[in-house]
Amino acid sequence: MLGTLNGALEVRGIDLDPDSISAEVEGLHEIRDRLPVLTEVVVHYTLKIPKDAEETVQRALERHQSKCPTAATLSGAVDVRWDADVQLTD
Repeated sequence: MLGTLNGALEVRGIDLDPDSISAEVEGLHEIRDRLPVLTEVVVHYTLKIPKDAEETVQRALERHQSKCPTAATLSGAVDVRWDADVQLTD
């Protein structure tokens, strides 16, 4: 999902260096029939963006999951959700 988000930002003219965009991903499991089964993926983004790009970044965040091949692959089998810590820079 990070690659999809980064691509969506680049298409909108926002090129972030690697230190300005990152993600931590958490996988949550349940035991079903004595097997650990992945049931949820949570992506925590950290973005450092220019102040004037805030609106554009928020729109990209809102839409990126629907365009992500990984999220589409997991759809119906694994819940995927995300949150973002967006830090504004000068």
